[in-house]
Amino acid sequence: MSARRIGVFGGTFDPVHVGHLVAAVNARAALGLDKVLLVVANVPWQKVGDRTISDAKDRLAMVEAAAASAEGVQASALEIERGGASYTADTLGDLRRRDPGAELFVIVGADVVSGLGTWERVDEVRRGATLVVVNRPGSDATALLAPLQAAGWRVEAIEVPALEISSTDLRERARTGRPLDYLVPEGAIAVIRDRGLYALDE
Repeated sequence: MSARRIGVFGGTFDPVHVGHLVAAVNARAALGLDKVLLVVANVPWQKVGDRTISDAKDRLAMVEAAAASAEGVQASALEIERGGASYTADTLGDLRRRDPGAELFVIVGADVVSGLGTWERVDEVRRGATLVVVNRPGSDATALLAPLQAAGWRVEAIEVPALEISSTDLRERARTGRPLDYLVPEGAIAVIRDRGLYALDE
């Protein structure tokens, strides 16, 4: 029996949007992954102090609702259950203990690559997983991947449609009562409304 191939797509997901799902389902299809975990950060250390972040349980509820309609994509509360600041190295360690034979793939946007050196215990991430870089059509993947490969990363690039969707803009749209339809999955919109997130009803 071959090892399970698991994608790990971490984020704040404040809110989750269709761009996240497009990246997840395309990564799963392109790399033959058994599943992609949308891992909801408990405390996203890179964003602390920048703005108020929605409660982790509310963000998890949005991701659970969004993932329900995407085959092979699952919400994960692993970092919330662990508590404290959320580091990918810790998450990979937890997944490895739960499924020692699994092959892990960390999915990131191309914009994240330049900041990899700031990650906590990045060497553990490099040893423990293949890095999957989500790229836009027409981008020069070779130029992006060559430095990573030279630094010892196992790396794959996948192309997804270029969707200009910003969580910052979505929060503002919600705050001012503008529609989120077709930008945020229907289930997640229902959670935003039901819980009054982003001052939607003010």
